[in-house]
Amino acid sequence: MTVYTAAITLFLVMDPIGNIPIFLSILGRFDARRRRAIIVREMLIALAVLLLFLFVGRYILQAMHIEDHALGIGGGVVLFLISIRMIFPPHREVGHDHKDEEPLIVPLAVPLIAGPSSMATVILFSSQYPGRIWLWFIALLAAWFASACVLLASDAIRRRLGHRFITAIERLMGMILTTLAVQMLLSGIRDFVHSF
Repeated sequence: MTVYTAAITLFLVMDPIGNIPIFLSILGRFDARRRRAIIVREMLIALAVLLLFLFVGRYILQAMHIEDHALGIGGGVVLFLISIRMIFPPHREVGHDHKDEEPLIVPLAVPLIAGPSSMATVILFSSQYPGRIWLWFIALLAAWFASACVLLASDAIRRRLGHRFITAIERLMGMILTTLAVQMLLSGIRDFVHSF
């Protein structure tokens, strides 16, 4: 897997386009300047969480005696399920929270950006190819930066494209992620077969 492919995979898993309506709903009561500051803060928190899992996650898996091909197959299944949810999304609750407090860490940073799927993906990369950890670091930064740009421009994106177009893009991204998930699953199965 290349850095380019890893960055695209992480971007699709973070799903910033699909998160636009949720972010706008949760942050709707704040003015535009404060909203941007909150998004930047939450994105930085999400990055810190994902970096922790990128650099430490494989040691957790080693302690649990999870083999690489098992992780590849499991990661492929998880990504496949995520992609199916992107293509056929469940009903999302986007109601406003009427409390005065700003959201902190939950739910914007975790789990919307640094969710279980994102954490599992960075662990998968670092565990399968530990010698390329700095390439995965670059891929994570690229995906995170692209996601941050999308969410910071969420107001403009919704105004210009509309809800239906955003939904269509999310489903297209789900189709792309499906093919990546199947490839990851097939690679894990091949590694398992060759291990005998």
